[in-house]
Amino acid sequence: MTPPPPRCTSLRVPRCRIPGPQVRSGLPLQLLLLLLWAAADTQGHPKSGPRISVVWKGRTGKDRVDFGSAEPHTVLFHEPGSDSVWVGGRGKVYLFNFPEGKNASVHTDCENYITLLERQGEGLLACGTNARHPSCWSLVNGTVESLGERRGYAPFSPDENSLVLFDGDEVYSTIRKQEYNGKIPRFRRIQGEIELYTSDTVMQNPQFIKATIVHQDQAYDDKIYYFFREDNPDKNPEAPLNVSRVAQLCRGDQGGESSLSVSKWNTFLKAMLVCSDPLTNKNFNRLQDVFLLPDPNGQWRDTRVYGVFSNPWNYSAVCVYSLGDIDKVFRTSSLKGYHTGLPTPRPGKCLPGRKPIPTETFQVADSHPEVAQRVEPMGPLKTPLFHSKYHYQKVVVHRMHTSHGETFHVLYLTTDRGTIHKVVKSEEWERSLVFNIMEIQPFRRAAAIQAMSLDPDRRKLYVSSQWEVSQVPLDLCDIYGGGCHGCLMARDPYCGWDQGHCVSIFSSQRSVLQSINPDEPHKECPNPKPDEAPPQKVSLARNSRYYLSCPMESRHATYWWRHGEKVEQSCEPGHQSPNCILFIENLTDGHYGHYYCEAQEGSYVRKAQHWQLLSEDEAKAQHLLGCAHALLASLWLGVLPTLILGLLVH
Repeated sequence: MTPPPPRCTSLRVPRCRIPGPQVRSGLPLQLLLLLLWAAADTQGHPKSGPRISVVWKGRTGKDRVDFGSAEPHTVLFHEPGSDSVWVGGRGKVYLFNFPEGKNASVHTDCENYITLLERQGEGLLACGTNARHPSCWSLVNGTVESLGERRGYAPFSPDENSLVLFDGDEVYSTIRKQEYNGKIPRFRRIQGEIELYTSDTVMQNPQFIKATIVHQDQAYDDKIYYFFREDNPDKNPEAPLNVSRVAQLCRGDQGGESSLSVSKWNTFLKAMLVCSDPLTNKNFNRLQDVFLLPDPNGQWRDTRVYGVFSNPWNYSAVCVYSLGDIDKVFRTSSLKGYHTGLPTPRPGKCLPGRKPIPTETFQVADSHPEVAQRVEPMGPLKTPLFHSKYHYQKVVVHRMHTSHGETFHVLYLTTDRGTIHKVVKSEEWERSLVFNIMEIQPFRRAAAIQAMSLDPDRRKLYVSSQWEVSQVPLDLCDIYGGGCHGCLMARDPYCGWDQGHCVSIFSSQRSVLQSINPDEPHKECPNPKPDEAPPQKVSLARNSRYYLSCPMESRHATYWWRHGEKVEQSCEPGHQSPNCILFIENLTDGHYGHYYCEAQEGSYVRKAQHWQLLSEDEAKAQHLLGCAHALLASLWLGVLPTLILGLLVH
């Protein structure tokens, strides 16, 4: 066996500049199922695809920074309100200050992938693989202090699934402490009063997604909730391979009374997270990411849990749960497969006074860790917020208020194509309406999104790829064209119409015009008629070929080319091409004239393109007429001063 390379100990902190842009066997059955799925997907959520697509260009050094070389694994740390972002890469930690356009980096001397960045007092804790000797460093005011090996703070390899949770002086981790032993994943308390770990039998090959501490009404009742997916114990060929879960632990768990339970979590329970749409018979079993949105009034039960799920075809759904519903399931449900009376205290119950859990209670929970009741999404129908043909991987959610006080939840979802979807959900519309308003390409060089962080205070989104890190504003309002109608049809709660421009509601000193009607927002504009495209003329010879192209700016609109009263070509929402093209194979006299490309979204209709096709004779005649008009104008301008002078002399 090849011995591991020597561990790294020395670090240095060089200053550097921001680099500029670089020059640079059941295939038939599966196919049938996929076709059926695609047919069903056209029903129920027609607005789940983005309405428009934009490329965030930003300013090099001010809104995006290039790493200079590829970083195959990155971790991002940003504190709300700060104008800086830390990014951990291979052998270094970058610090980017966007307003000043400066950066610094901490280097190591050998293979060390940074996997953890966390605020620690006045400094930053950085932990990494360190040539398979996981270690940590403290970064304070430009100085670096080695903290030595820290097992459980970083994995041995950057590809390992890992999750670390900090709560005051306590640290929780899913990372194994031994490289060649303990391959069964566990959830541990690695720093605190008593080190505890989950039993080896309560989870089956878990992949950990998110963990959080929930401070409840009584301190002894505080909970740790963590979300994960695991192998399905049901081996039926028709059963899904994965099951999504939420687990609970009592934060004050002190272990058990017996030798078998003294070092284990005694309050572990898990429940299934359901994300399915019975109307379309769609099930999403694979949890991808979780974001917790706290209640603005501080009610922990009303904290919302946004979960991104996928299915075997990589279609996605977003389901929303409440911590109150999750807590109720754990407090009241029976245990799956356990049919006798529950012991006292019941499994999963937190005990006051830091009392140990009785052995009988631990044994029942350890042999039957799953509760029978499942956690279902919020709402009367218990269905997904929306589902989509796109494969979503990460999610953050921003709660914001419009200029007239309406509350929106804005979801930012990363796709497997390296883009971000901006999805809006109103909290106050009479009926639930989810609107995918935009797809954002956040990088100069297209690449997968490795990390994403939301700053609700500065209204910025920070995203990193293997090449760069970008700072994307939440209020991208100047990208909306089409005047007032185009601005309001975007249904972007960050934007409004003010003095002839589509502007951010946060940059305007007065109340701006925003729509309160999600179906017909354009009717709020003072001018009932939308802006029309100016006419364009082209001269064409008979019997020639020609095509007219109309950019499909809105993917939610139906576009058609009209010649006179006849519709020559139509392009429905979901059209694969970015343009609606009318091809004229052989130009005859009947093809000359005016062509209009019209776009319709509901009751909103606008002329997006206007072309006039002229014969060569018509073009010559118009040219001569134009020359005659120009000549007359020049003559008149030449005679006019003489007439004026004569009148003055007279």
